[in-house]
Amino acid sequence: MADIHDPDDCTTMAEVRAGVDALDRELVTLLTRRFGYMRAAARIKPERHMVRDEARKAEVIANAGAHAERLGLPRQAIEQLWETLVEASIAYEAERFDALRG
Repeated sequence: MADIHDPDDCTTMAEVRAGVDALDRELVTLLTRRFGYMRAAARIKPERHMVRDEARKAEVIANAGAHAERLGLPRQAIEQLWETLVEASIAYEAERFDALRG
Protein backbone atom coordinates (compact mmCIF):
# COMPACT_ATOMS: atom_id res chain seq x y z
CA MET A 1 0.00 0.00 0.00
CA ALA A 2 1.31 3.45 -0.87
CA ASP A 3 2.32 5.84 1.86
CA ILE A 4 -0.26 8.53 2.54
CA HIS A 5 1.10 12.01 1.84
CA ASP A 6 -0.27 15.43 2.69
CA PRO A 7 -1.96 16.89 -0.40
CA ASP A 8 0.75 19.50 -0.92
CA ASP A 9 3.42 16.79 -0.84
CA CYS A 10 1.86 14.57 -3.51
CA THR A 11 3.86 14.23 -6.71
CA THR A 12 1.94 11.43 -8.45
CA MET A 13 -1.69 10.60 -9.10
CA ALA A 14 -1.18 7.31 -7.23
CA GLU A 15 -0.34 9.34 -4.11
CA VAL A 16 -3.35 11.60 -4.65
CA ARG A 17 -5.67 8.61 -5.10
CA ALA A 18 -4.27 6.82 -2.06
CA GLY A 19 -4.83 9.95 0.01
CA VAL A 20 -8.37 10.39 -1.25
CA ASP A 21 -9.21 6.74 -0.59
CA ALA A 22 -7.79 6.92 2.93
CA LEU A 23 -9.65 10.14 3.65
CA ASP A 24 -12.90 8.65 2.31
CA ARG A 25 -12.54 5.78 4.79
CA GLU A 26 -12.04 8.32 7.60
CA LEU A 27 -15.08 10.31 6.47
CA VAL A 28 -17.29 7.22 6.51
CA THR A 29 -16.04 6.45 10.03
CA LEU A 30 -16.96 9.99 11.10
CA LEU A 31 -20.36 9.65 9.43
CA THR A 32 -20.92 6.46 11.42
CA ARG A 33 -20.51 8.52 14.57
CA ARG A 34 -22.75 11.30 13.23
CA PHE A 35 -25.49 8.79 12.44
CA GLY A 36 -25.03 7.43 15.96
CA TYR A 37 -26.17 10.82 17.19
CA MET A 38 -29.22 10.47 14.94
CA ARG A 39 -29.98 7.15 16.64
CA ALA A 40 -29.67 8.91 20.00
CA ALA A 41 -32.01 11.66 18.82
CA ALA A 42 -34.54 9.07 17.67
CA ARG A 43 -34.39 7.47 21.10
CA ILE A 44 -34.65 10.78 23.00
CA LYS A 45 -37.31 12.67 21.03
CA PRO A 46 -40.75 11.86 22.40
CA GLU A 47 -42.77 12.54 19.23
CA ARG A 48 -42.13 11.73 15.57
CA HIS A 49 -42.93 15.23 14.31
CA MET A 50 -39.89 16.40 16.27
CA VAL A 51 -37.56 14.43 13.98
CA ARG A 52 -37.69 17.19 11.36
CA ASP A 53 -36.61 20.56 12.74
CA GLU A 54 -36.25 23.03 9.88
CA ALA A 55 -34.71 25.74 12.08
CA ARG A 56 -32.01 23.34 13.31
CA LYS A 57 -31.46 22.05 9.77
CA ALA A 58 -30.84 25.60 8.52
CA GLU A 59 -28.51 26.28 11.45
CA VAL A 60 -26.43 23.14 10.80
CA ILE A 61 -26.09 23.94 7.09
CA ALA A 62 -25.20 27.58 7.74
CA ASN A 63 -22.63 26.56 10.35
CA ALA A 64 -20.98 24.14 7.93
CA GLY A 65 -20.96 26.77 5.19
CA ALA A 66 -19.45 29.42 7.44
CA HIS A 67 -16.76 27.03 8.68
CA ALA A 68 -15.96 26.00 5.11
CA GLU A 69 -15.65 29.64 4.09
CA ARG A 70 -13.25 30.32 6.99
CA LEU A 71 -11.12 27.43 5.73
CA GLY A 72 -11.10 28.73 2.16
CA LEU A 73 -13.56 26.22 0.74
CA PRO A 74 -16.51 27.12 -1.50
CA ARG A 75 -19.37 27.84 0.88
CA GLN A 76 -22.13 27.00 -1.60
CA ALA A 77 -20.65 23.60 -2.44
CA ILE A 78 -20.30 22.67 1.22
CA GLU A 79 -23.83 23.84 1.98
CA GLN A 80 -25.14 21.67 -0.87
CA LEU A 81 -23.28 18.67 0.53
CA TRP A 82 -24.66 19.39 3.99
CA GLU A 83 -28.20 19.70 2.62
CA THR A 84 -27.86 16.14 1.34
CA LEU A 85 -26.20 14.95 4.56
CA VAL A 86 -28.84 16.52 6.80
CA GLU A 87 -31.72 15.15 4.72
CA ALA A 88 -30.17 11.67 4.85
CA SER A 89 -29.72 12.09 8.60
CA ILE A 90 -33.36 13.09 9.05
CA ALA A 91 -34.51 10.09 7.01
CA TYR A 92 -32.30 7.78 9.08
CA GLU A 93 -33.54 9.28 12.34
CA ALA A 94 -37.17 8.87 11.26
CA GLU A 95 -36.49 5.25 10.32
CA ARG A 96 -34.88 4.59 13.71
CA PHE A 97 -37.69 6.44 15.53
CA ASP A 98 -40.25 4.17 13.85
CA ALA A 99 -38.22 1.03 14.50
CA LEU A 100 -37.89 1.84 18.21
CA ARG A 101 -41.61 2.36 18.63
CA GLY A 102 -42.75 -0.53 16.44
